[in-house]
Amino acid sequence: MLENWVVMPTCLPVVLRRCHACASQRFRANGKFRVNANHKLIDAWLLVLCTACGDTAKLTVLERTNVRSVRPDLLDRMHDNDPGLAAELLQDPVLRCRNRIALDWDNAWRLDTGGSDHLDREVIDISVRFAARIPVRPVRLIAEGCGLSRAEVERLIVEGKLVSAVRLSGKLSGDFTFTLKR
Repeated sequence: MLENWVVMPTCLPVVLRRCHACASQRFRANGKFRVNANHKLIDAWLLVLCTACGDTAKLTVLERTNVRSVRPDLLDRMHDNDPGLAAELLQDPVLRCRNRIALDWDNAWRLDTGGSDHLDREVIDISVRFAARIPVRPVRLIAEGCGLSRAEVERLIVEGKLVSAVRLSGKLSGDFTFTLKR
């Protein structure tokens, strides 16, 4: 029987970018937007606060865009300071590249395994689904979900008792499945 695990975000990730005021590297997004219109052109920014000094930085979302080309629901969500929109935009690789930022997901996600009644079986097939693109090491997920140490998970991979179609070393942010044989 296939078990389903879900990696879910618990809060917005920390934005990694240099602060101009204090040279800190960490910003916290709180879901606030600033929208500025100049005749037919519109600019929009996602505001982030430095965790050290509290200085505000702007991440460009829209720049000199014609107002008619912006979806009305997107504009409404920005005016309402929708934290869900902030989460979606931080996931966007184009926005991250344009603003030269990276994301730190430490302590911003959790693994929902749906209980531990499956751990006593000989063969366990598990499907891991990501609710957001959160880069996590599969070894860490498996260790946390099965109650094992990371070294023990590495040993199971070497022995061939833990197999997957994807490479389990490095980081993944996409769905995958694996089989654990005890």
